[in-house]
Amino acid sequence: MKKFFLCITVILLLYSCAKKEAPVSSATEQIAVSAKRACASDEVLQREIAENPARQKFLDELETKTKNFTGRRARLAGTLYVGVVVHVVLTNPALVTNAQVQGQIDVLNKDFGKDNKELSNPNVYLAGYSSGAVADCDIRFYIAQIIRKQTTVTAFSTNDGVKRSNQGGSDAVDAGTKLNMWVCNIGGGILGYAKFPGGNAATDGVVLNYLSFGTKSTGYSLYDEYDLGRTATHEVGHWFNLHHIWGQRTCGTDYVDDTPQQDGPNFGCPPQGLTSQCGNNQLEQWMNYMDYTDDACMYMFSGGQKVRMDAAIDDARAAWVTTSR
Repeated sequence: MKKFFLCITVILLLYSCAKKEAPVSSATEQIAVSAKRACASDEVLQREIAENPARQKFLDELETKTKNFTGRRARLAGTLYVGVVVHVVLTNPALVTNAQVQGQIDVLNKDFGKDNKELSNPNVYLAGYSSGAVADCDIRFYIAQIIRKQTTVTAFSTNDGVKRSNQGGSDAVDAGTKLNMWVCNIGGGILGYAKFPGGNAATDGVVLNYLSFGTKSTGYSLYDEYDLGRTATHEVGHWFNLHHIWGQRTCGTDYVDDTPQQDGPNFGCPPQGLTSQCGNNQLEQWMNYMDYTDDACMYMFSGGQKVRMDAAIDDARAAWVTTSR
């Protein structure tokens, strides 16, 4: 009997400690309160690898090619273009307007083109990194199609249900040549996740929480810390084979030489002069798009990250980029 009451007590305690969803009006879905940035890309990748060991083999081969990469092929020289198919999957998909979608694409173009306003400040803090070395990735994005799908699913998980019409989602379109981007309500406070190169084409792309999509919204409010469109920049970085800057473990590696080794993710807006605890006392590059800081405090890709993305574009992502729209 004591065990019975103990089990009931534990269940009640776990329920009371779980992150609760705050109900709002029916026009705005249900909002999961997010205290700090959460990206599920690595967890999704590890699940794919567990289900299909060939996934790891592909990534290992791509990593070898990336190490030996010397530059884009001639046909991929200059500015490259990526067409984006945007799926808005909500109980009220009209919430996300065409203007909001275009605003998000504009952010991607500025961030991947080194044209964001933060870098126009000559005194911008770059943790000792040269402003001239900040990467212009020479990639521009454009809207190929906007698809709105009304769903009965109030919050999707990271199991790719949002990408399947038979699970309340929206099927990928031209998945082998277009970047598919799903905008939906993701449960658990997740802001987004992306697929690394080489996975199932039907689920390839980027998923973004509609509460951190774009810079302006109509009829609902974006998360205050994530209302500048940088969640998409971060996730598209993963799509081009960039890892989190701390390497997904304490003092890990992101396989990029010019990003400092970090002991973990940074949140909020860290102070200038923050140093790594990995034994090298390097200044942490918390303003890098692949960290976890607030949108207002991430504003650069490094030159090494551009080279890594170029290696993916030259190989695994070549079919998704063109030299003109």
